[in-house]
Amino acid sequence: MDPQWLEWVKQLQALAQTGLAFVNNEYDRERYTTVMAIAAAMAADRAGDDPARLAGIFAAEGGYATPKVDVRAAAFQGERILLVKERADGGWTLPGGWADIGDGPRSAVEREAREESGYEVRAMKLAAVYDRNRHEHTPHLYHIWKLFFVCEIIGGAPSASIETEAVEFFALDALPPLSIGRVTALQIAHMFEHRQHPGWPTTFD
Repeated sequence: MDPQWLEWVKQLQALAQTGLAFVNNEYDRERYTTVMAIAAAMAADRAGDDPARLAGIFAAEGGYATPKVDVRAAAFQGERILLVKERADGGWTLPGGWADIGDGPRSAVEREAREESGYEVRAMKLAAVYDRNRHEHTPHLYHIWKLFFVCEIIGGAPSASIETEAVEFFALDALPPLSIGRVTALQIAHMFEHRQHPGWPTTFD
């Protein structure tokens, strides 16, 4: 769960971004730009980052501010779940990532699974929709919704990628160190439950 100061930063950035999308006079444009700069300075001060770098990230976001969408594939081999090892932090996670423009939810998660693990999967069920901020993830600059799909493997073979360095299957009681920014042990456990109970409705925050 994100610290309170980061929540305030996100809210200020979203207000400024949305305001700039609809502003119709230079006075308000200047005010919203100033609010965005303050949000970047607050984040940089607390995180020990470069204010100019964060200001650039904030300024690159345009239009009405909405949550970003992250998709995750829960695919199984017997009683083991497919995980990939991230090059970025060395932790393991369900294959997945950002949904791309033009992707539908199904195509997004199937593409991510193929790119990160080498396996072809078919999304069978939307198991969970989570607000990332409500779970025990490491802090993140963006407000993110996470979509978890139970998938079946229909082909392919294990293959690492530019983002992943290993691909393996793990039992629930033998999970490796996880990339907590991407997935938690409780979320993985819940995917096992959804697989065992295909009639369960989608879980959501």
